[in-house]
Amino acid sequence: MSNEVITRVDADGNATVMLNRPEVHNAFDPLMTRLLTAALEKLDADPKVRAVVLLGAGKSFCAGADIGHMKASAKFSRAQNYKSAQESARMFHTLYNLSKPTIACIHGAVRGGGLGLVAACDIAIAARGATFRLSEVKIGVIPSMISPYVIAAIGERQSRRYFITGEEFDAAEAWRIGLIHDIAEEESLNGTVGAMLAQLYSSGPKAMAAAKQLIGLSAHADIDKKILDETSRRIADIRATPEGQEGLSAFLEKRKPHWVEAPAKPRKRAATKKSK
Repeated sequence: MSNEVITRVDADGNATVMLNRPEVHNAFDPLMTRLLTAALEKLDADPKVRAVVLLGAGKSFCAGADIGHMKASAKFSRAQNYKSAQESARMFHTLYNLSKPTIACIHGAVRGGGLGLVAACDIAIAARGATFRLSEVKIGVIPSMISPYVIAAIGERQSRRYFITGEEFDAAEAWRIGLIHDIAEEESLNGTVGAMLAQLYSSGPKAMAAAKQLIGLSAHADIDKKILDETSRRIADIRATPEGQEGLSAFLEKRKPHWVEAPAKPRKRAATKKSK
């Protein structure tokens, strides 16, 4: 059984998904793509899972598409390339649309499709030494499947620069343009992710899922009667749910709602073996 993607769910519902091809900086080949998609779909369907942390084993978060697979794809027919691209597109879409909150825990190199994974997560926290690059144009291709998520994260203006230059940028620049939310020192990265998990665990699980859907609905909607009616309907619906009633009761009674629990610390990434 392949261990290219390692998933663990703690007793408190914190899921850790580790990309586990450290020898190639966690570049994803077709097998990893399918495994990651399947792992995310399984976690989304698991009612015990409250949040998902995505990280990479070894020295890097993710180097994007596997070089060996890209070499092979140069000899693919258009139909074969289209099928392969659709599998990758499904992976990013599954991550982006997960009903559970997702956190990218980032260290080392992030290249190409790795930026797509970062942008598709709800929250991105990076070690100060992390570096980023949309390097596709350097080998004569384009960041196609990841473009909706990266553009949503950094905007059209910044995308115009980084899509066509393929230049490397650091964590400070990634924060400035909106790709990541926080920067942590390497040694405190797990603790920073843990603190973010604590924030998520103080929020209603169903409310967070509904809030994620609300962003997709409202982000580019005209402010007209249709959106006014729809947002009014959604708040009325969720206020009437058991979770909505419990949250309001807890607030009025000055107590914590029943869903508040202390999350476990995120799993540490696996270290690479030093060569002798």
